[in-house]
Amino acid sequence: MSSDIPLGVLDLVPISSGSTAGEALRNSIDLARRAERLGYSRYWFAEHHLNPGVAGTSPAVVLALTAAATSTIRLGSGAVQLGHRTALSTVEEFGLLDTVHPGRLDLGLGRSGGRPPGPKAAPSPTATQVVDGRAPGGLLIPPAFSFERLLGSPRVALQRKLLLLPGAESQDYTEQIDDVLALLAGTYRSPEGVEAHVVPGEGADVEIWILGSSGGESAEVAGARGLRFAANYHVSPATVLEAVDGYRSFFQPSDVLDKPYVSVSADVVVAEDDERARELAAGYGPWVRSIRTAEGAIPFPTPEEARAHPWTEEDRELVQDRLDTQFVGSPGRVADQLEQLQEATGAAELLITTITHDHADRVRSYELLAKEWQRR
Repeated sequence: MSSDIPLGVLDLVPISSGSTAGEALRNSIDLARRAERLGYSRYWFAEHHLNPGVAGTSPAVVLALTAAATSTIRLGSGAVQLGHRTALSTVEEFGLLDTVHPGRLDLGLGRSGGRPPGPKAAPSPTATQVVDGRAPGGLLIPPAFSFERLLGSPRVALQRKLLLLPGAESQDYTEQIDDVLALLAGTYRSPEGVEAHVVPGEGADVEIWILGSSGGESAEVAGARGLRFAANYHVSPATVLEAVDGYRSFFQPSDVLDKPYVSVSADVVVAEDDERARELAAGYGPWVRSIRTAEGAIPFPTPEEARAHPWTEEDRELVQDRLDTQFVGSPGRVADQLEQLQEATGAAELLITTITHDHADRVRSYELLAKEWQRR
């Protein structure tokens, strides 16, 4: 049954055109309250920088605001970007949150944010067969999108410069994960044998997740250390199967898990009927284009503003994989697509991210989906 697979929320704190960051934050807190009542299992906040249309720059700060406004739903980062921070600062932030809201926090960790592009890793073997662009069950797996243009842009280089102190270099990601785990467990020792104990932070009751878009280092560190893994169909749909299969191939049982545990994200817009849903989702194309050209996410446009966008063939190629893999339609249609995603990836949970121009439409999308999912 679909209802056996929990649904969570991934929120970027989007700013709509004509709106403000303050309104976006208040809307996200309101949506978190509603998601709690609707039965969503988790509410995660992403971390993005230098994006005029996204207010989620600091997951820990937004989590503190949201935790104070909710009581039972799990809250987390999707993800804290370790490329420009230290293990200590991360454990301290979430340790502080855990002192006031114990047992409710998910610490999702990601590689991005400050690290320059490195050598491209060889893709992990994919056990799931894809035939004519479809995985078993019918899930669309589009051609791979190259992020080289984005990663090599002057804007990304500027972001790295502004996030890091002058002369600083990002720590190796796997080493950072090990340091986070050791600081939380109270077992950290420097190479010289000096102990470090984080207060608050040590012993915090937080759930560790690793987020990844491929079967590379993130999947390996999550699997080898027996941690939970979240794969991003909504960011890189072409590599979602590689990511989950890579994680499972690396998995070793731990004190946390005795078998692999995967969550997979999807970009979703639900309305009473397909036509209305397509209208609400119209702004998605120009919004994705702004991200993939490295301009920074624009304030999410109205359907009218989106229709006025002058598309070029190059623009369409930039966003086609994301448009093709966004689940848009009636509750039944979208639930069917989510079932395909779950079947193809073997996900234990699904993470839903929805952006519409009007807050009421976004709330309604989550309401309709929750009702349909619980019915199945």
